[in-house]
Amino acid sequence: MTQISSTVLALLEILSYAFIFAIGAGLLWLIAVYISDKTQTASTLRRNYPVIARFRYLFEHLGEFFRQYFFALDREEMPFNRAERSWIYRAAKNVDSTVAFGSTRDLRPAGTVYFANAPFPDLEQGTIPPAAVTIGPYARTPYTTASIFNISGMSFGAISVPAVRALSHGAAKAGIWLNTGEGGLSPYHLEGGCDVVFQIGTGKFGVRKPEGGFDETKLRAAAAHETVRMFELKLSQGAKPGKGGILPGAKVTEEIAAIRGLTPGEDAISPNRHPEASNAGELLDMIAYVREVTGKPVGFKAVLGAHGFLDGLCREILSRGAESAPDFITIDSADGGTGAAPMSLIDNMGMPLRESLPKAVDVLSGHGLRDRIKVCASGKLVNPSEVAWAFCAGADFVVSARGFMFALGCIQALQCNKNTCPTGITTHNPKLQFGLDPTDKAVRVASYAKNMIKEVTTLAHSCGVTDPRQLQRCHARIVQDNGRSVSMAELYPDQARQHAAQ
Repeated sequence: MTQISSTVLALLEILSYAFIFAIGAGLLWLIAVYISDKTQTASTLRRNYPVIARFRYLFEHLGEFFRQYFFALDREEMPFNRAERSWIYRAAKNVDSTVAFGSTRDLRPAGTVYFANAPFPDLEQGTIPPAAVTIGPYARTPYTTASIFNISGMSFGAISVPAVRALSHGAAKAGIWLNTGEGGLSPYHLEGGCDVVFQIGTGKFGVRKPEGGFDETKLRAAAAHETVRMFELKLSQGAKPGKGGILPGAKVTEEIAAIRGLTPGEDAISPNRHPEASNAGELLDMIAYVREVTGKPVGFKAVLGAHGFLDGLCREILSRGAESAPDFITIDSADGGTGAAPMSLIDNMGMPLRESLPKAVDVLSGHGLRDRIKVCASGKLVNPSEVAWAFCAGADFVVSARGFMFALGCIQALQCNKNTCPTGITTHNPKLQFGLDPTDKAVRVASYAKNMIKEVTTLAHSCGVTDPRQLQRCHARIVQDNGRSVSMAELYPDQARQHAAQ
């Protein structure tokens, strides 16, 4: 008993000394910080309010997390609110996505889209899988797919090895394609055996000569992979139209540098456009070159902005012949995402998809090229309602990046550009990547895609059609400033018929 008492007293004595030491260290830290704040000149607040002002920066940093989890309502957060993220998480986990008591979605604000249900929809047994579509009829190896919802471009480098692995295997399980992003083709894109779209950015990473320009040998080598089905030339991206891709040097590892043809540790900054394409004619020449070398369908990705670009492109195509046309066009939205871009571009440049997608479809229809050129819609399409709207507007396919990031476990921590992503998706820190298990996340990627297709098909069925691609503009209604809704068909009438009438 005496021995136990002495042990307890000794422990209390140690704890007392530790407490006194901690208090003393804290006081010394306060004195040092006070002197530092008073003598520095970079921050006025810290100079006038030493020590205390530092809490402002702490609260400012913590504020976004408190808003995300405690203060923001389900449908008011940006860029994606809690309701949107919650649906994706449930779809990825393949759990019940039903809700009770009624919708929390406000249908009154101008621009709100809802769908016109059919009074006598087909019986459930009439529902059929989406029909197959062929892309690139003039390519030596056209691509035929029934997939309607696919993975948009996320470069290896911008996202981690386990993230790319999970996307590759998940895409194969769901029967959808995976876009490489502009960082080149890595072994991890091919690992799962899914269909791959090789994106060629303005830096031509993976298919470039050291001095710049296309390396034909590398192009042929990329196309030799059977699962590489198409090539996409990236002209511009929604979050940074007019500026090339940015990969901070902290993310340019030796492996990434080898795949891209760069120097490890240096920032990877792409040109703001392809030097070979300064007008519509040169763009068609570049498309023809890549299609001839690879034998695969070739299209381009762009944000619409400048008036007349598509009209001019279509006129050039018609003067050359339909075979000269891009096999597909991916229309990206001004509210698209990225890992790093100037706020001035993210907030201000480019046309939102709600306006640009119907316009692009109408221009192609007006020139009689709608069947020749397939249209992919991209940019913040992460939920069934947005995807269904895109098909009403005239899209053939929808692609999403951030939706699949949420499926991987993204919590919208907004750390994509800092190599400190807490979920291991956009970081190359092995400690942070540890929590991302590619095997488990591949299942979630596949489940998200399958549940998206299921829900969009359900919406289409409620509108009275059996296939999402059968959705038309008359099936969507858009709320106007006066509070009343108008059919999308009235806002965007059939331009093909108008053109034929003229």
